[in-house]
Amino acid sequence: MRTILSSGPIRHGARAALVGALLIAAAAPGQARDGRNGALIGGLAAGVVGGVAAGALLSGAVNQPPPPPPVEEYRPRRVVVEEPEEVVVRRPRGPVCHYERRKVWLNEEDFTYKRVEVCE
Repeated sequence: MRTILSSGPIRHGARAALVGALLIAAAAPGQARDGRNGALIGGLAAGVVGGVAAGALLSGAVNQPPPPPPVEEYRPRRVVVEEPEEVVVRRPRGPVCHYERRKVWLNEEDFTYKRVEVCE
């Protein structure tokens, strides 16, 4: 199992420095009067500076907190209060009556149904 010793932004910065050094070395060909060491040191320095700058940009973009949510203005809610209506309970004036169907015998064997008013 391989352990990782560096964290993400540092590793990205090192990669960016290496890529920057390679690009600068490949883009600017050395002339005959330039010493081999001068071009190598210049390219290495430019790559390191570019890598540090790129690493700072990457780590700064990753670690920034999100912006705060917009502040809304306070507006009081409009509340409508209705006064309760007066409720009057009255007792019925007379007895409560209703109709029922009742069996009425005509003789010992025959019967019929009649509507009869029943009052309570």
